[in-house]
Amino acid sequence: MSEAREELTWELFGTASRALAQQVADDGYRPDIILSIARGGLFVAGALGYALGVKNLHVANVEFYTGVDERLPVPIMLPPVPNVVDLSGAKVLVADDVADTGATLKLVRDFCAGHVADVRCAVVYEKPHSTVQCEYVWRHTDRWINFPWSSAPPVVQRQGQVLDA
Repeated sequence: MSEAREELTWELFGTASRALAQQVADDGYRPDIILSIARGGLFVAGALGYALGVKNLHVANVEFYTGVDERLPVPIMLPPVPNVVDLSGAKVLVADDVADTGATLKLVRDFCAGHVADVRCAVVYEKPHSTVQCEYVWRHTDRWINFPWSSAPPVVQRQGQVLDA
């Protein structure tokens, strides 16, 4: 991994999310539901929801990162887990900020499999070693990314809090 970091500002995120939505639209994909992977995917899902005119947003809470380039052995889905009945037969767009290893996206995509009509993934960044190649990607990078929502320290400190992840 390169020592230099990719810097995403709020302004550039606006450009990135709009371009990502345009990729989805140009592809002719019309999702019924956008399933965000919390936490970074919440921002992406919200922006895509507005740009694509999708009001039906769901959240999958997944824990994987424990620090900069440090993670649990496998990602785990935290409660509340989305109800597959709510996803049944829908075209689902899974939204996240980055496809790093791809493990989190694979977990959520596999969770949807067999329940939905179609599932596709949209991310702002995809890294070359990701095991999931997303259908919609704004930019490819091999660097650690400073996202505008996680670069500044929290205003509230909590015990065991993981910064920069």
